Order: sequence, then structure tokens, then C-alpha cells
Amino acid sequence: MMDDQALDQMHRPTVARPLLGLTILAVEDSRYACDALRLMCMHSGARLRRADCLKSARRHLQVYRPSVVVVDMGLPDGSGADLIFELSTSLPRVSVLLGTSGDSFAEDIAFAAGADGFLSKPITNLGSFQNAILQHLPEERQPCGLRAIDNGSIEPDPIAFREDMAHMAEILEGPVDDRTIDYVALFLRGVASTAADEALESAALDLATARSKGMPLRGQVMRIAGLVEARLSDAVAV
Repeated sequence: MMDDQALDQMHRPTVARPLLGLTILAVEDSRYACDALRLMCMHSGARLRRADCLKSARRHLQVYRPSVVVVDMGLPDGSGADLIFELSTSLPRVSVLLGTSGDSFAEDIAFAAGADGFLSKPITNLGSFQNAILQHLPEERQPCGLRAIDNGSIEPDPIAFREDMAHMAEILEGPVDDRTIDYVALFLRGVASTAADEALESAALDLATARSKGMPLRGQVMRIAGLVEARLSDAVAV
């Protein structure tokens, strides 16, 4: 197994690039959310690798050991909490283990599973992202000298947003069971919050609420499908 943590020791962080030398594995199914992480890693000096599901993440982890793992709580093949628990109890342990979600209830689940911290979506503030990692690193991995907090916002690639919408459209064209609805609602809430798409975020929240209360879902699903198709049409027009 390649040990990225050992390789990382060759690079010392700087004030300008406080995460220099770190390899971050993002277990994230949203391309749009992952593009935000990519940009933040680029500005911070870290290397980013991505897995879009639990199966892919476990395959990655058989080959190398990253220094930081950021796990989305709602993944297409299960809960991110399962992977967080596995990583939190494995030896040697990764240096920093963070959960992330657009669902506020997921934070407690992430900590209960063994996460060191939690990133609430949207993750667009560079300084907050850097601090969420730095506060869990030992002193020798901290940048030397005073560091100005960069509160700049990151704007992911709109093409990645369109890819997420295409992914949702494909899912909604197939059989839609309760598990699918739970996944769609959580996925779209995270993407919509990152994109500041209030209409889509509201519709995703309404779908989740209707599902939790056992209300009829056909109308909510059709509403979501219409919003997704509208955003795909807008992207094509642009």
C-alpha cells in the first residue's frame, strides 16, 4: 500500500499554502460539490483524490492511505457513517476524518461514527475549509508564522452542476422507491445549497419532509423532475 502520509512529510506547509503536502480523499458523489473542494485544495496546496461511492472509496483505500478523508454522509450505495466508523477504528488512523452534508441532522451521526469534525454544505469558504483540517493536525504539520484567514468564496464550475442534474434526471427516469427518494432529496439539497438555488433546495426539502411524514410523493417527485429538466435546458441554452 502506498502511504501518502509518509510522502506528505516531505512537504512543509507555508502561510500561503497551509495544507501543502496533504493528500485529501473526498468521498463525494456530487461533481459540483467536489469541484468546490478541488478549488479549495488547489488554493491551499493540498492534493485531492475523489471517490463517488463507498465501493470506490474502499477500493482507493486498499491502494493508498490519504492524510485527510472528507466523507459525504449520503452516498448512492449507503451511509457515509459506515465508512467513517471503519476509518476511525482502523490502524494506522488517517490524520483527519471529516463528515459533510447539507442535512444538519447528519452532523451528530458523523460525530457518533467517529469523525473529527464536520463540514456543513455548502462548502465554499476557503478559510473555514482550511481551519476544519488544520485544527486537527499536530504542531509539526501547522504552517509557521502568522496566517491571514482567507474568507474568499469558491465558485465551482457550472458544467459540474449540469453533470449533477443529468445524474439526477437519469435516476428519476428509472424506478423510484423510498431509498431512491431519500437519496435524491439529500443529494439535491447539497447541490442546491452550494449553487444557491433556493427553488431547487426548497423542493428537495419538501420532498424529504413529505417522505418522512408518509405523505403522497408523486407530485413532489414530478416537481423535482421538472426543476431538474429546466436546469438542464438552461445549461444547454447557455
